Amino acid sequence: MSPRSKIIAAAVLFSSGGAAIKFCSFGAWQLAAFRAALAMLTILVLLPEARRAWSWRTVVVGFSYAATTLLYVQANKHTTAASAIFLQSTSPLFILLLAPVLLGEHATRRDIGQMAVMGAGLGLFLLGHDRASTTAPNPVLGNVLAAICAVAWSFTVIGYRWLAARGQSVAAAAVSGNLTAGAIAFVVAQPLAAGRPADWAVVVFLGACQLGIPYLFLARAVPRVRALEVGLFLLIEPVLNPIWAWLVHGETPGPATLAGGALILGATAGRMLLDVRKTAGDTVVA
Repeated sequence: MSPRSKIIAAAVLFSSGGAAIKFCSFGAWQLAAFRAALAMLTILVLLPEARRAWSWRTVVVGFSYAATTLLYVQANKHTTAASAIFLQSTSPLFILLLAPVLLGEHATRRDIGQMAVMGAGLGLFLLGHDRASTTAPNPVLGNVLAAICAVAWSFTVIGYRWLAARGQSVAAAAVSGNLTAGAIAFVVAQPLAAGRPADWAVVVFLGACQLGIPYLFLARAVPRVRALEVGLFLLIEPVLNPIWAWLVHGETPGPATLAGGALILGATAGRMLLDVRKTAGDTVVA
């Protein structure tokens, strides 16, 4: 698989999080604790580099990741899957602002063009207003948490590139982040609930398949792809996320949501085709 294909595969697995989190009856903090613990174990088993070469930089980036994963679970417990993921997906805007200062990576005209289309798609989500429901009891709070999550994720992606540039392990940072998130959530979640067998099955899925394995792909791809591109291609996740929530919970996206998702998916697909053609052209010239 190419680095960009790995990022896309990670995005597809990430996209199942909203529906799965809403299906689980555990509270947000307890679910976040178990999810982080299983993700940490999955990464440790699958990625040998995650078990060595830790440094203070690993821990710093891990804190940013921990904030991201905790806010993600909390946001999905309070607002709709579509709103949570699309608000989080504004992270490339922050990457666009921060990467030149923190990494020295500047946007290309193609990046800016893709951002413009995606920005129009995200803007469509502001046209609608979520109403409180069984799966989204406090949309306003959830939306605020999702927006903060976007900032945390932008720092995480930039942090991964920062580590990769110094030959340090992205996987180790993910393990550090899950360890931090799990410890914080475990303390806040007390007392713990027993849960149904279905709840534990969801926890295993979230920890291993929705979080752990995607980080295997990201750990291999991030060192070879610019931070802004990582953020852009991961926007496939918000297109699929509300679809799973609709299939499982009946959360029906409105016309603005569908139109916004179409713009984001179209911009991503168009960018991929342009990159493939450019790569093929460079190969022919060579």
